[in-house]
Amino acid sequence: MKKSIYVLALGAFGIITTEFGVIGIMPTIAREFNVSIDTAGWLLSGFALTIALTGPFSVMLTSRINRKLMMCLVLGIFVLSNVLSAVAPNFTVLMIARILPAFLHPVFWAVATVAASKQVGPKDAPKAVSVVLGGLSVATVLGVPITTYVAELINWQASFILSGVINLIAFVALAALVPTMPVNEDAAPKGQLKALRRGQLWVNLMATMIMIAGMFATYGYLAEYLGKISRMSGKEISLMLLLFGTTGIAGNWLTGIALSKNVILTTRLFLLSLVLAHLLAYTFGGLFVPMAIIISIWGFVHTGGFLIGQTRSTAEAPEAPELAASLMVSFGNAGVTLGSLLGGIVIAWYGIHEVIWLSIVLLMAAFGLSFVYVKQPAPAAKTGAVITEEAEEETEMASALEYSKD
Repeated sequence: MKKSIYVLALGAFGIITTEFGVIGIMPTIAREFNVSIDTAGWLLSGFALTIALTGPFSVMLTSRINRKLMMCLVLGIFVLSNVLSAVAPNFTVLMIARILPAFLHPVFWAVATVAASKQVGPKDAPKAVSVVLGGLSVATVLGVPITTYVAELINWQASFILSGVINLIAFVALAALVPTMPVNEDAAPKGQLKALRRGQLWVNLMATMIMIAGMFATYGYLAEYLGKISRMSGKEISLMLLLFGTTGIAGNWLTGIALSKNVILTTRLFLLSLVLAHLLAYTFGGLFVPMAIIISIWGFVHTGGFLIGQTRSTAEAPEAPELAASLMVSFGNAGVTLGSLLGGIVIAWYGIHEVIWLSIVLLMAAFGLSFVYVKQPAPAAKTGAVITEEAEEETEMASALEYSKD
């Protein structure tokens, strides 16, 4: 893999540390600002909802800007967001500071994943994208646990400062090491919109949203789950999140290889494996050692979901990869919002332990959608148009011959 692909992965690490870093410190923030845990959950779901609503529009509006310059701008705004979050005097200001970078979050993902896939052959594209998405895995390995640990060691403000420093390092690396990426004419918004006619693209996007909702209905409240059900301390929760992310790196790499061989089979095995991990967590969640083993299995499977959604979405729109990638980011974050929101409701009504059943139902719904296939009728219409044009040419030639005879 080229060096620039790993730099893009570093940028992914920075923005995911910012987005998901609040998972580990959510209970602390809830206590600090005297809000309920489901209200604090909006620090994650509000961020994701903003992405879901604005993703494709922000990508289309910035489609003519040099891609390297755009990614640097995104990382710079993430640095600013973390600084503002660290000095927030109340929960409202913290929410505003969190939402600020969400508008441009999908731009980075769309550009970075497409840029990575274009630097290798089509067969190796899933592997290249998996390297960039590996930044997500490493963020769960180092970013989320470290921000949680720093909050325990110093305070919650220090965790946001740490996220800001990570994004600043990614900004410098990208500016110094990645070559300029001028925009070609094929990136014009009008040409990309044709991809939206494909029914299978929308089926895959809907399946991605439901799948990620199932992933985050429980994972979004994992720190709370480990504290209440597994009765772990703050430091033990940090270690569990570290274990979750560590196995996720290997899982993400293996998912990239599997997708290169068979996309749909990999998708189905992923969903069934994640359902099994949730069932084990529900059954043995109160036991420390079994739960530690389950966390390692859960993390190994979990991270591959983002790569699966990315691969299935962009495969349906090869002529508009950035738009498809941005739609995947929007639907994926809509899934984060939906999962976090429904998870918060289940927790409020039935308790943290029962939220796992919500994840299982959503994951099985996504599994069912993996059997849905929408046929693309466009080629037939195009053929008809060609026949019509040929018929018109024959008519014109016949008229010309008739005229010459006269």
